Amino acid sequence: MLSSLIRVLILYPLVIFGVRLMGKRQIGELQPSELVVTILISNIATLPLEDQDLPLLMGIVPMLLLISAEVLLSFGVLKSRRLRHLLSGTPQIIVRSGKPDQQVMASLRFTLDDLMTALRSLGIFDISEVQLAIVETNGTVSAYQKTYARPASCGDLKLDLPQKDPPEILIADGCICPEGLRALGMSQAQLRRLLSRKHLEPEALFLMTADADGNCNFIEKEDPRK
Repeated sequence: MLSSLIRVLILYPLVIFGVRLMGKRQIGELQPSELVVTILISNIATLPLEDQDLPLLMGIVPMLLLISAEVLLSFGVLKSRRLRHLLSGTPQIIVRSGKPDQQVMASLRFTLDDLMTALRSLGIFDISEVQLAIVETNGTVSAYQKTYARPASCGDLKLDLPQKDPPEILIADGCICPEGLRALGMSQAQLRRLLSRKHLEPEALFLMTADADGNCNFIEKEDPRK
């Protein structure tokens, strides 16, 4: 039992380290080579845990080799366009001027249900509104709507509005966020004075956001007994 616990404590940080080296991606955003390495690492990590007779190095060494190979391959992909296309493929146009390309759909094994689901996730419910839809190398779909279907922007309306940064999170689940304070040039003392005027305490807030103009949003914690 103690041996299993020690192996878990050694292998778990190693697996996390390997995944972190491959970058902050969701599973659905992994390139094929990254997905293969992730699956192999998870399988290799289980071998020394399932069979206590196997030396721990039988799991650690292959994992380190896979991680090293993936890091080297990533550098190669950054430098070589040909290698990038070979390993990850190229984006494919699946809809043009509101019409699905049936040959591309067949080659990608994309059904109409898959396509419409992807478009709906982008807020597009009418395929005739799509000027271009592209299947990216990680399998996600990007869409560019026709001019009449796109929401009007400030540029379309000839409005010259000042640029503004989004609000910063100052308190999250009762804890003060130093990063948000630094972004707004605010000290903790200033924050506490602001809260004092509102008769609030940081510990009582679930979320507090503020922007550079001083507009604040307060969401208090709910009482779990209610």
